[in-house]
Amino acid sequence: MNIKEIRTKIISAPFLDPPKTSFLPLQTIDLLIVEIETTEGFIGTGHLHPIAGGLLTIEMCINEMLKPLLIGETIKNIEYLWLKMWKSTFIQGRMGITVMAMSAIDIALWDCLGRTLNQPLWKIWNGNNSPIPTYGSGCWRGLGHDGMIEKAEKYVKQGFKSIKMQVSHCFTNDEDIANVRDMREALKDEIGIMIDVNQGWEIDEAIKVGLAIEKYNPEWLEEPIMADDFEGYDKICDLISIPVVTGENNFTHHDFKHFFKSKKIKILQPDIMRGGYTNLMLTSKLADASNMKIAPHLFPELSIHLLASIKNPSWLEYMGWFDHLWIEPIVPINGMMTPPNRPGHGMDFKPEILAR
Repeated sequence: MNIKEIRTKIISAPFLDPPKTSFLPLQTIDLLIVEIETTEGFIGTGHLHPIAGGLLTIEMCINEMLKPLLIGETIKNIEYLWLKMWKSTFIQGRMGITVMAMSAIDIALWDCLGRTLNQPLWKIWNGNNSPIPTYGSGCWRGLGHDGMIEKAEKYVKQGFKSIKMQVSHCFTNDEDIANVRDMREALKDEIGIMIDVNQGWEIDEAIKVGLAIEKYNPEWLEEPIMADDFEGYDKICDLISIPVVTGENNFTHHDFKHFFKSKKIKILQPDIMRGGYTNLMLTSKLADASNMKIAPHLFPELSIHLLASIKNPSWLEYMGWFDHLWIEPIVPINGMMTPPNRPGHGMDFKPEILAR
C-alpha cells in the first residue's frame, strides 16, 4: 500500500450549460486531475476545479513541493500524510495554492485507499448510504429576473424542494429585493429559497436588504460580505433573522476558528478543494461541537461521502456541471442524492475526457 507514483494532468471540457454569474465568465470546465498509484497497482484519482484559474501553478506545487514528500509512503494513515504536507508548506503559506494542491492529493489518497479495500468512502467512515437532501443551484443572476425564475421552476418540476438564486453584482438593492419577492411568488411557500450574494455587499447593505427580504422566508443568505470579514458576519447575524451561511472561500478549520467560537453561523459551507476529505472531516467535527451543520460548497459527487458519514449534515449543492464527464454520474431523484456503493469515491471520468 505504498505510493509508487503521482501523476498530474490538466484537461478542459465544455460546459453543457455555461454558468452566467455576470462577473466571472466561464466557458470551459478546466480541471487538474491527480492520479496516485500504489506498488500493488491500485490507482486513486482526485481533481481540482478552482473556477478562477491557477491550475498550472497548483500543478507545479504538487510536482515540486508535495510529490517528493509522499513517494514511498504508505496510504494506511492519510491523516498523517495531510499533516506532513501541511507542516512542509508552512513557509509558502497555509492558504490558496498549497492547500488546493494538498486537497487534490488528499482526495486521490482516500479514493486509492477505498479502491484498495474495495469499499466506498462512506462505509470506511462508518456512514450509511441513505439519500441526502439536495438543492438545485445555479439560478444565475446573469439569466436576469425572468431567467432565474424559469431555472428555479425547472428544478421544482424535477422534484427539488429548495433552489438557490443569486443577487448583487449586476443588480441594485431594490432590484434584488424585487427579484426575491417575485421568486417567492412564483414558487409559493412550499419551496425553499437560498440566496447567494457571492461576497457582493458591504455590511450595511447586507443588513438593509436582509431586513427587507425577511418576509419572503429565505432558507439562508449566503456569503453576503467578504469571507474573511469575521466581525462583519457577527454584526449581520445579530441584526437579521435570516440564517447567514458562509465558508466556500475559507481554507481549512483554522480559517473557521472565529465562527466556531462565536457560534453565530449555524451552517458552514466548506469547499473540498480547500482542505480535502481529511480536513473537511475535522472541520465537521469541530462544527458539530459548536452546534453547526455542514452544507459543502459544490462538488456533490465527492462531498456526498462526507455528508453520509458525519453527525451534522445539512444540504448537498447540485448544478449538474460534471454529469456529462462521468462514466456513472450521480443524478438527484426528487431532490435527493444517494451515495454510490462503488469503491473509493466511486467517480471515474470518461476515457474520452481524459484523452483531451
